[in-house]
Amino acid sequence: MKLLIPALAIAAAFSAQASNKGTPEQAELRAECAQSYSDTSSIATPVASNEYQFVYANGKYKGEAKPGKLLPCTSQQYAAYLDNKADPAKVMNAYPTAAGRPTTKKKAEPFRL
Repeated sequence: MKLLIPALAIAAAFSAQASNKGTPEQAELRAECAQSYSDTSSIATPVASNEYQFVYANGKYKGEAKPGKLLPCTSQQYAAYLDNKADPAKVMNAYPTAAGRPTTKKKAEPFRL
């Protein structure tokens, strides 16, 4: 019984952390990523009020393009932004242990004979 209570507290902490969509640092990095891809996510010419322009990235629906509105980055764009363009200090603040940080690299497969 003594071990059950701390185990439940740890499980509750992990579930609360998993339900949290991100820290403010991660939200700031996502906003910077959207800003860096602004040329592909917003439209330059105004459209009529009844006209819709949908944006697709690699065959997947990304969102509706509206003047002045930035669309969020896809997971691949965000991972590439973190690897190549983002300030390393900000990335380390957002992901101090690199746990949960998206990557563009594939995981190594085990050696098979």
